[in-house]
Amino acid sequence: MQDNDSQHRVDRFALIYRGHPTSALIQNLKTDIEALRVGGQDMPLSTSNGSDAPNCYICCPSVAYIDYGIEETRHFDSHPVIKTALTGIIRANRPLIRATGLDHQVQPNNWLFSTNPVPDLTQTDIEQMRDDLVARFPDRAIVLRSLNDLRDPEKIEAFEKAGFLMLPARQVYVFDPRHADMSKADFKRDQTLLSRTDYRVVEGACFADDDFDRAAELYGQLYLQKYTPLNPDYTPLYLKSLQANGLIRLFGLQTPNGRIDGILGLFENADTLTVPIIGYDTGLPKKLGLYRMLSALAQKHAIDENKVLNFSAGAAEFKRKRGSVPTIEVSAVYVAHLHWRKRLATRSVKALLDRIGVPIMKRFEL
Repeated sequence: MQDNDSQHRVDRFALIYRGHPTSALIQNLKTDIEALRVGGQDMPLSTSNGSDAPNCYICCPSVAYIDYGIEETRHFDSHPVIKTALTGIIRANRPLIRATGLDHQVQPNNWLFSTNPVPDLTQTDIEQMRDDLVARFPDRAIVLRSLNDLRDPEKIEAFEKAGFLMLPARQVYVFDPRHADMSKADFKRDQTLLSRTDYRVVEGACFADDDFDRAAELYGQLYLQKYTPLNPDYTPLYLKSLQANGLIRLFGLQTPNGRIDGILGLFENADTLTVPIIGYDTGLPKKLGLYRMLSALAQKHAIDENKVLNFSAGAAEFKRKRGSVPTIEVSAVYVAHLHWRKRLATRSVKALLDRIGVPIMKRFEL
């Protein structure tokens, strides 16, 4: 992305937050947003206070690792002994996570989505960013999310050389149209379903106000009600603002009578597509294949635009059967300027995640 494009996009993003309180945009989040120049490009910078914890997990590691971790044990409902043991381990580490002080943070490249692909940064860029942020925020941890060992090995190495610790976060699924196996039966079946459906794909630029209301409702049915209310609670105003400012591309699955039953939002950064917004009417019959069509639509855009699709976490088996491959996502955290107790706690958390968290994610294909 060119320098002017990145600057203008970040300026538009920050302007949304200057015009509205955060709670009017993401109801369960407290943070401040500004533009940050790193090397020759701009990125958003969030500033979050530890005193606001529990906060939305996208700005609050204690919620991400503890509260969200406990929610994720639902995958072990059929194995109650394992679920009970994991829940106990996670809860026992709440004081350690809080002791890191990572909730009191600044976060570069935080677009306030679950996945924020990291643009190319040189070693000099990273070190300059680190020094500038330490000087401005000497009492805050520096956190940068959404690096993964499949797409970002060189960036991870550069951050480590700059003194950042890599904290494993979750397992995500990546669809690369250049290498993906698109002969898989489920992939082909879903693409066929999308091409033959009676639903019409409508673009967000054509949405009326009540369509944005419906979009937020459908996202909420899936991510807040079916999954967990810990996910970002995006408002209709926010979805409308993101679409209007060219920050996401919304698409709806519309019935012949004009009702939207499925919603998809694509975000592009660093030549990677992500799907921060997806939802459907969970009260409709599963046989309609709404989630299948929305996922197929995202993959179709990745293929047509020759971009990698980071499908984020969750629905592991579904994504594997449609050509996505798993990779461990990490957060780069810098705490070398903080009190030795916070440094020690952060290194202890890293050791636990490396030795216990990552093997569990890989073993159970989470």
